[in-house]
Amino acid sequence: MPTDRRTILVTSALPYANGSIHLGHMLEYIQTDIWVRYQKQSGNQCVYVCADDAHGTAIMLRAQTLGISPEELIADVKAEHEADFNGFHIGFDHYSSTHTDANRHYSELIYSRVRDAGGIAVRTISQLFDPEKELFLADRYVKGICPKCGADDQYGDNCEACGATYQASELKNPKSTLSGATPVLKDSEHLFFELGQHTDFLKEWTRSGRLQPEVANKLAEWIEGGLKSWDISRDAPYFGFEVPDHPGTYFYVWLDAPIGYMGAFKEWCDANNFDFDSVWGPNSDAEVYHFIGKDIVNFHCLFWPAMLNQADFRTPTGVNVHGFVTVDGRKMSKSRGTFIKARTYLDHLDPEYLRYYFATKLSARVEDIDLSLEDFVQKVNSDLVGKLVNIASRTAGFIGKKFDGQLASELANPELIEAIRAKGPEIRDSFEKREFSRATREIMALADDVNAWIADVAPWQLAKNEDTLAQVQPICTTAINAFRLLTLYLQPVMPTLAAKVQAFLNVDSLGYETLNDTLLNHQIESFTPLLTRIEMKDVEAMIQPDVTEVKESAKTEATSNIEPIAPECTIDDFTKVDLRVATIIAAKEVEGADKLLQLTLDLGGETRQVFSGIKAAYQAEDLVGRQTVMIANLAPRKMKFGVSEGMVLAAGPGGSEIYLLEPDQGAQAGQRIR
Repeated sequence: MPTDRRTILVTSALPYANGSIHLGHMLEYIQTDIWVRYQKQSGNQCVYVCADDAHGTAIMLRAQTLGISPEELIADVKAEHEADFNGFHIGFDHYSSTHTDANRHYSELIYSRVRDAGGIAVRTISQLFDPEKELFLADRYVKGICPKCGADDQYGDNCEACGATYQASELKNPKSTLSGATPVLKDSEHLFFELGQHTDFLKEWTRSGRLQPEVANKLAEWIEGGLKSWDISRDAPYFGFEVPDHPGTYFYVWLDAPIGYMGAFKEWCDANNFDFDSVWGPNSDAEVYHFIGKDIVNFHCLFWPAMLNQADFRTPTGVNVHGFVTVDGRKMSKSRGTFIKARTYLDHLDPEYLRYYFATKLSARVEDIDLSLEDFVQKVNSDLVGKLVNIASRTAGFIGKKFDGQLASELANPELIEAIRAKGPEIRDSFEKREFSRATREIMALADDVNAWIADVAPWQLAKNEDTLAQVQPICTTAINAFRLLTLYLQPVMPTLAAKVQAFLNVDSLGYETLNDTLLNHQIESFTPLLTRIEMKDVEAMIQPDVTEVKESAKTEATSNIEPIAPECTIDDFTKVDLRVATIIAAKEVEGADKLLQLTLDLGGETRQVFSGIKAAYQAEDLVGRQTVMIANLAPRKMKFGVSEGMVLAAGPGGSEIYLLEPDQGAQAGQRIR
């Protein structure tokens, strides 16, 4: 491992200030925090900053619905986010907001430098405008009839029925989802970042070893397909920063969000008398790492480095991308109780259990992580309670009761301690490379070795006989020293446990500078239980739907005008719909369609083909074998990809937030739902 002290700036993606943190978000902050804690434990100067992403139309509209100002909303959400992060022991050095003077300064600076370098174009575009709300409508705020197939109630960018993509202005009978008004076309000037100018730079940058291979390969596809100019402005009314040389025009939220990393770091620099340019200057030898999810790769690995480079700032040393979180193999679901908020988890379980479980799953690859609730309980109880803490709980009592808390002057098995130390470089390399699952496997394998040795020498048997009692002290001293080393290795994952162990062992540090220390003739404190087993009933209590939350959510939706109720229908209309249980026996992507999956459905002996716009929410291979609900008597619809013989039912706001309806276990394919 390198001996020189490194200077490292680390960030996680900014949580949007329009909702609560859930366990899918928390994966990223836990992953980042483990890596940061490892760097600090190793003696490096590592600064971890983050901020709430506080701008955009959605925040402005939610504040209006709540009857408060956007500033009040983002302040309330920021306090909630910080409390959740603190609960999970996420050790930010500074947590800020994108709605700050520092972020405004760097947003304007980068914009002006890019503009002066010829990287900004001004173009007039036509957009749908809500005459009642008096604002331009993003695609998700417009619905109407698909111009291709005639399906009603389709969003302004694509049709979920036929998979066609189009401009919102092409919709027939468009309506604003905010007011129900008929929008009108209106021209306005927008600012565009000319990303295509940076094609050669990005080809080299994305292949420079800063990215995981699978990320670089995906970016290469986009680059080869031609980089399009990026619309970086929005029209008033908008909650954000006004563009200095274009009154009434605001920076698009995704422009100032990554610049928020710089704004937050500048605030930390001002508070700690640190030179900002020594990290962000073009010739900096410091390191900068971003941890993000795979859904925002284009912003962090195309737009962001291109803007930084043109504005004469350094680019990231690395962008570390992770996958999504599923619960028991499926997307998180509110109806199943597995859309778990961070606060809900904290109300029921120890946060370090989740930190450890995620660590056992995390690697340097872009892989989805499954939170299997039964496996979670088993792994925590087996590894942490049954292996790690068991070493201390079965030996520390003898030191306290038989030897007045004093460790022996020698070890019974120095070879065991040296074997644990010898694994240090391998474990450290795993943490450095973000191979946390490999690190935890090594640590628990060592714990197995220690427990096996303790079982062989059986100090509890020796303690029964005065003639062999003297052997117990060096045996337990060996076990306690092994426990110290294993806790030292695990400290980035479980910092609170490490702090308890540090107090129990009466030592000043569990840093790597103490790796070669041996506790001999050393006084330790009385042992108290460090962790307790998880009971499955605790997990089951956590995933029970929050009745109060459901009622409040329903109340909010009922009083909000964001999604107006469709025209009234009668019971006679509804009884015409034949809903059937269907088993998905095959699923595949549709070539040439961005949104569609082709599903083959078994209706209890009859097979149907259905095209469904759920590609953003599900991997085709994950759907095979699952049951869902379909409208079986819907007239077949001829599409350019084939004939769709029905419709599967799903709910959600769209995009990746779509959830297939599923029958209860035991339902039979073809069974009618009444």
